[in-house]
Amino acid sequence: MNSDSVRPAVTELRLSAFKSHRGVTLPLTPLTLLSGGSGSGKSSALQAYEILARLGSGESLARAVGEVAGSPTACVPAGARPDEQGRRGFRIGCTVDGPAGPVSLDLAVQAEPELRIVGERLTGCGETLLTTALTDPTRPAVQAAWHTAGATPVTRAPLPDDRLGTSLLPLRVAGKTAGQRLVLAAAEQVVVALRSAFVCDPRPEAMRGARTGGMGAVAGEGGGSGTDGGGGAGRAAGARGNARGAGGGRGKPVSGLGKTGGPGGAGAAGGAAGVWGAGRKGSEGAGGAGGWGREAGEQRDEGRLRSACDNLPAVLDRTSRECARRHAVLVASVREACAGPVEGLRAVPRQPGESGEGAAAGPGAVGRGGPAGPPAGAGAAGAAGVRAVLDRGELGELPVEQLGDGELRFVALALVLLTGPGVLAMDPVAEVPSAHQQMTVMADGMDRCMDRRQARELVSLAVRMAERGHVRLLGTVRDPAVAEGLPGVQVLHLEA
Repeated sequence: MNSDSVRPAVTELRLSAFKSHRGVTLPLTPLTLLSGGSGSGKSSALQAYEILARLGSGESLARAVGEVAGSPTACVPAGARPDEQGRRGFRIGCTVDGPAGPVSLDLAVQAEPELRIVGERLTGCGETLLTTALTDPTRPAVQAAWHTAGATPVTRAPLPDDRLGTSLLPLRVAGKTAGQRLVLAAAEQVVVALRSAFVCDPRPEAMRGARTGGMGAVAGEGGGSGTDGGGGAGRAAGARGNARGAGGGRGKPVSGLGKTGGPGGAGAAGGAAGVWGAGRKGSEGAGGAGGWGREAGEQRDEGRLRSACDNLPAVLDRTSRECARRHAVLVASVREACAGPVEGLRAVPRQPGESGEGAAAGPGAVGRGGPAGPPAGAGAAGAAGVRAVLDRGELGELPVEQLGDGELRFVALALVLLTGPGVLAMDPVAEVPSAHQQMTVMADGMDRCMDRRQARELVSLAVRMAERGHVRLLGTVRDPAVAEGLPGVQVLHLEA
């Protein structure tokens, strides 16, 4: 256990049998980059992490797998043959370090003939804390047994086979015995770490669209349905709807985390100070879902940055007012990455009738996941909205949407690295203080469209943020040389 950290974090990702991976274990540090040729499984690794994160957030198995991979069979290892009952599946897992020590979670998922979790195992402190097994294929449930260490060694009960059992434990375990409290602490540690993930996939075409309150809500982000057929770690937020059921881990106060005092706790709180939105609670209601399962009102919350970063101007408008110091860091980073002079970056009112590039994303357009969102003028920012501009000094102002794809992606990713959960469209555990949580940014194709100078500046910024304990990063890159000589960066090369 890392005694210096009171903030739970995923420190190992296991791809026991997932897509092209078999028996692969990836150690994750605060800043891990995956490299390798096409087909080496870089994006697949991030997909496995995102499936775990969605399940930890309370999503159903069907939604988690469908949104990330498109279909359950897409996750089955290549060449896997069905058994006598025609069953095939995949296995993934992770280790989460934190106050309860290293806790391991492993899942066995049946993809065919029907999607269900057929086995789950949670271990920590030398104990098997939870096991589940499919005992009756005709019932939509698994038989669970969790550690009690009381008059009865274990407690047995059925759990639904389409939910992560670990995320349900805080609602089922009383916490009366030492064994039960250990189970709660371990389960809550895993849930906090998994729910602290934010998948970021800035899409220049969406960021240039003429939509309300920002550069453009990509079709599907604003209120569509359907899945992101592009694979990778990208998401169509509009398809998420009301995905969360009971078992999101929010039904009772989190009791085992964030209460470890001492120097570690004080340091963590100090490292998080000044983060945009660090102390802001999510706006979802009790039992509701933020981020991946936002309500319609939250989809129009322009103050929280979405995965595609299409509402970046509205978020810039907010963050530039909330923390001038971090905004200055953002401007300095953009200055290093963009061609030409950069003296400032700000949001300005959009004039009535003014539109950005790519205005074709009108009411009838179709984008990532389904039909387009509300018509222009229907969002929270009002009819005029805001647009982001670069201050070029004597050269005047340049609308950000006129930047190149690489520059646009850099601005968006840099903003994400400098913000906190309260500014991002994600669903952290509201009951745990933000100083005791550590956000993990997942960026597939992190250096996409960027030249080496831009990519290296972005990794350098990630190094500075990771050193402060503010953020962890798991990304994929084409060129691992962008991280050469930078301290604290782990590059894992995957073979095809």
